Amino acid sequence: MNGPELHTIAGLDARLQELHKLTAQTPTYNPVFQLGLELSRKLESGEMGLDAVESLVSELECEGLRVRAARLDRLVHPMPPADNDARIDAAADEDDFTAFAVRWQRPAAHVVFTAHPTFLLSAAQSEAVTHAASSGDFAEATVCAASPARDTITLDYEHAAAMAAIARGQKARDRINERLFSIAAARFPKRWKSLQPMPVRFAHWVGYDMDGRTDISWSTSIRYRLEEKAMRLAGYAAALKPIEPEIATRLERAHAHTAEMATLFAGDLAAPEALSAAANALTAAHPDKLTSLTGVIAELEEEARHGGPEVARALLVIAAAMRADGLGMGWIHFRVNSSQLQNAIRRRIDPDGTLNLASQAALVRMRELLAEVKPLRSNFAALAIENSTAVRQFLAMAQILGHIDADAPIRMLVAECEEPTTILAALYFARMFGISDKVDVSPLFETESALEHGGRFLEAVLAEPAYREYAKRRGRVSIQTGFSDAGRFVGQIPASLAIERLQGRLSEAMVGAGLTDVSALIFNTHGESMGRGAHPSSLSDRFAWPLSPWARRRFLRAGIRLEPEVSFQGGDGYLWFGSDELALATITRMVEEPLWSADVNAPTDLFYRRTDLSLDYYRAIRGVQHAHLESRTYSRAITAFGLGLLNDTGSRKSRRQSDIAADRTMSLRQIRAIPHNAILQQLGYPVNVIAGVGTAADGNREELAHMLRESARGRQIIRLVRAANAVASIKTMAAFGELFNSAYWASRPYRGDEQHISDACQKLAEYLTGDDRTGVFRRLVSRLRIDALKLHQLFDLIPDESPPADREHTRRSMGVLQALRLALYQHMFLRTVMVPSFSRANDISREDVLEMFFSLRVDDGLAQLRRAFPVHFPSIDDFSVDEPSDYPDSHATGYGRIHADFIDPIARSNALCLRITTAIANEFGAHG
Repeated sequence: MNGPELHTIAGLDARLQELHKLTAQTPTYNPVFQLGLELSRKLESGEMGLDAVESLVSELECEGLRVRAARLDRLVHPMPPADNDARIDAAADEDDFTAFAVRWQRPAAHVVFTAHPTFLLSAAQSEAVTHAASSGDFAEATVCAASPARDTITLDYEHAAAMAAIARGQKARDRINERLFSIAAARFPKRWKSLQPMPVRFAHWVGYDMDGRTDISWSTSIRYRLEEKAMRLAGYAAALKPIEPEIATRLERAHAHTAEMATLFAGDLAAPEALSAAANALTAAHPDKLTSLTGVIAELEEEARHGGPEVARALLVIAAAMRADGLGMGWIHFRVNSSQLQNAIRRRIDPDGTLNLASQAALVRMRELLAEVKPLRSNFAALAIENSTAVRQFLAMAQILGHIDADAPIRMLVAECEEPTTILAALYFARMFGISDKVDVSPLFETESALEHGGRFLEAVLAEPAYREYAKRRGRVSIQTGFSDAGRFVGQIPASLAIERLQGRLSEAMVGAGLTDVSALIFNTHGESMGRGAHPSSLSDRFAWPLSPWARRRFLRAGIRLEPEVSFQGGDGYLWFGSDELALATITRMVEEPLWSADVNAPTDLFYRRTDLSLDYYRAIRGVQHAHLESRTYSRAITAFGLGLLNDTGSRKSRRQSDIAADRTMSLRQIRAIPHNAILQQLGYPVNVIAGVGTAADGNREELAHMLRESARGRQIIRLVRAANAVASIKTMAAFGELFNSAYWASRPYRGDEQHISDACQKLAEYLTGDDRTGVFRRLVSRLRIDALKLHQLFDLIPDESPPADREHTRRSMGVLQALRLALYQHMFLRTVMVPSFSRANDISREDVLEMFFSLRVDDGLAQLRRAFPVHFPSIDDFSVDEPSDYPDSHATGYGRIHADFIDPIARSNALCLRITTAIANEFGAHG
């Protein structure tokens, strides 16, 4: 093939199509790897430089951003505000005021913004994507001018992004409330002013989630809560200024006082004197200190009662916002791990460390402690000296409720919670600090064990008299179901079905415990990717996948009020609220079909009637996923590159630290769920979504296909699997393994046409003779290929409801991206072994450095090379020494040539690879 044709995307696309045809002749032929080889040859011969590769990457990067924007637009359609106003009008069609009020005073969902590490796009790219989706302008000039230069993602960056997303959500909710008041005024002229609408409620945990983190101090949480309060007070005051200046002035003074407190808590509080001064300022009585909006809301509603329609509507919209958000940007969620709570309670229940906290004896002792606990006063000094993470969280909550916002309840999420004693321990500390009437303790069900035993756990907890009394006082039972770790360790489809069954078990447990008069709050922490429980087909599927109509009907039929809570995770999730138009469209889609709603009279779906089929199918898929998880082959393949395939996408670390040798035996449990899923995306095959779906149908394919065709839930499952399969490529995953094939490197210069890299290829071949990664990838790919054949046989029996028109184009674009990356990796590997030998230093050998690059710990490897080959030295002219010296002479120069020939190309190649990572993730629709 003539060279210039590989210098354009169209040429690469055409070449990939040609290479694909060869698979008909040789089934094991790998077109992606072959295209990568052809690009590598041009790169190594000098026919193509890194400038040309960067141009190609930029073009594909642009396409990925346009795809991302178009998908966002498609999912929230319609986008224009006027269209969404009309949708609200159509949804608010009740003719009876009581029915109207009941419908709109119940949030369609609680929306929670979490800080999961999914800040994939640069701030400029995020803005470009949301602008394009909002305006419908997907032109290259609109979307692709944004700089890919990534931001340093700190906790403050994440918090600011969350606040911006919530602010746009609040603005959208205000617009909907204005509409509702206008409709009510026209339809119910005598009663409309008593309406208290709350279409959605907002919350977040950015800066309060301590599970797996040690970088968030208690003062960070206090500072954020004060900053959020100041932000919200400023918004309330600005809205009231034109219509109620006296109250606005009071709120402005409260804002100034709060902002001053936030500044104090942003300072260095290490010294007792500094902390004492800040604490005393916050806790002191002050005429501008405001800890409750109850009185202000009553004033506004009283003013509205006597005011004209326009002023009344404006006042009531602000009062509705205050009722929803309180003195903050929304509710907040603290999160700890169950082990942190157990360590804290052990000091009181079992100081000698002899009691099994899972035992009946521990449960009995816990009941006794709960019965005898008396509230204790606490202050900031107690908070500062507390060394238990869990207790520190309760102390922080007590200070927030006492001195910042007394109205808004606080969620206490408990991760990996599998023992009733843990929940009772949380209640104990809430009672100890006098905040049990404002704190919702919520166990998280996400691990395989928690999902398997969750039903019995819930029955046990709800059987405890202390818990039942607490739930009745709070008015709700709260649980959290997580899709990220569940999807990693159980498989996404088995996890979703297990979570669905757990939700059903909650309804049964509440009935059994006589708690049908309280709400069931279910927080589903799915993410934006299909690997984390976000169904990509539509917003209806996205909201019905984690909380299915079947599960909703279980609560509705039992007469239990359902409070669904949905997660929007990190940078990917905030895109849904990235503009005023997007926020309005997203919330409107929610309130059109509230996440608690379902047809209680609907006939039972075939999927739930034929449990003899569906349960066996679930277990069989789970079995395949479990086999992968336990397989050393799968673990080694997924960790073959460490985390080097991925960009940094958040302030939370993606893995625990380990030494170089540990990379070869890295456990999947050392990698968090999101980067695990992201690696699957980058390797080209979302195993945790697809694997097992075909194999599990083996032997009973026709009957299962009939059930899946005729069942709404079954078709939803198949839509998810088809969406994942549409962007999956087993050939791509196989290609990565060939990078470590010693025979490939030994044979590459065999014909004599690449002699300029012959020595480097030989070094690579020698180094990789003992490497296991080629064999690992081949074994995994063989297993996946067999499973995929069975999946396609199943697909043949189930019509594709919505085949994507651009599927083949998408697959080729991703194939070209992967081939470019394979060429760049080969360029990096060749440059690495060409670097001259250097001496061992700091217990790091040349072999260690090579392994750093081969496991894509590129920054670590580059740091070692730059240490070995410095280009900047102290100058002799910097010294005032009397004795003359002829050295250094003209030959004693730095290592500039080594940097130009080896170190700089490696660094640039890696940067381009990480831009390719972003482009591929955009084709998937999210990071991880």
